[in-house]
Amino acid sequence: MATIKDVARLAGVGLGTASRVISGKGSVSQSTQDKVRKAIEELEFRPSHAARSLLSGSSKMIGVYIPYLSGTFYTPILQSIYTALREAGLNMVVAFGVGDGDARNQAIDGLNFLIERGSDGLIVMSNAMEEEDFAALGPFQSRVVVINQAFASMAKQCFTVDHGAGGRLAARTLLDAGHREIAVIAGRAAAPDNQERIAGFKAELEAAGIDTGKMWMADGEFTSEGGLACARQLLASGVEVTAVFCANDEMAVGALSAFQKAGVQVPQQVSVLGYDDTHSAEFTAPQLTSVHIPWSEMTMNGLNYLLNQCYGLNRPVAREYHLHVAERDSLTRKTK
Repeated sequence: MATIKDVARLAGVGLGTASRVISGKGSVSQSTQDKVRKAIEELEFRPSHAARSLLSGSSKMIGVYIPYLSGTFYTPILQSIYTALREAGLNMVVAFGVGDGDARNQAIDGLNFLIERGSDGLIVMSNAMEEEDFAALGPFQSRVVVINQAFASMAKQCFTVDHGAGGRLAARTLLDAGHREIAVIAGRAAAPDNQERIAGFKAELEAAGIDTGKMWMADGEFTSEGGLACARQLLASGVEVTAVFCANDEMAVGALSAFQKAGVQVPQQVSVLGYDDTHSAEFTAPQLTSVHIPWSEMTMNGLNYLLNQCYGLNRPVAREYHLHVAERDSLTRKTK
């Protein structure tokens, strides 16, 4: 495969001159341009992605970091980012957590990988990183947006929702349906967004006179397997509840499976409320009622902000998002 050096050699010009002709930047005489273009045609030269990056100073590529590549949560988000980038004539490279380090170090390694691969900017979806980790990126920090986390030093680059409000909305939904004997399958205890939604959920119940200190709760790690295991623990405990709040839809799917296998009818015997309103919520049996978090809207606004920063565009950027409950079949009003 021909290289730019081969083009320069055949045209009888320096490498810098060939680069200026190919990139269209810089002054080159017409006769020299003709020589270089003739050499390009004869050699059937096509600049590689790396070569175009060197010539233009931009890779036209956005890096995306996600903590793991499993389940149904990240797939539609990645698809929407990729579609938007391709429509803008850009591309995407993805990294996710691998290796023996903890989630924070995996994320740091992932960001460094994406930067080393020439990403013009980064979208980061990890709640394991600290403010100082982004500061360590130096000038590149201005080309980063963070989804689902907020930092004071880079507030304009953070796109998230009030998960405390989301938790309160979940609790109010169950209370309004007449449920007071409620169990909770929470996500990872260390995750800030999990802490916020569980705190909001408890606060709303306590305001209604419910002692949350006696409420059955377990950590399902945000996975379907965790939700299934927690639901089985709940059933084995003998604790009687009329509703279960799951801090994400993945765990709710696992809980629904556990109840189905145990012969527990949803929602006739126990209602199940999820959180996120992911694509899978519409395809469970029964269909899952879930607190709708506008993940796609959040992510697209973060992407717009990033493209404005990286490429001098003027795309619209919104920062206020509406939370609501997507009502389906897994939740019913408790009869007295």
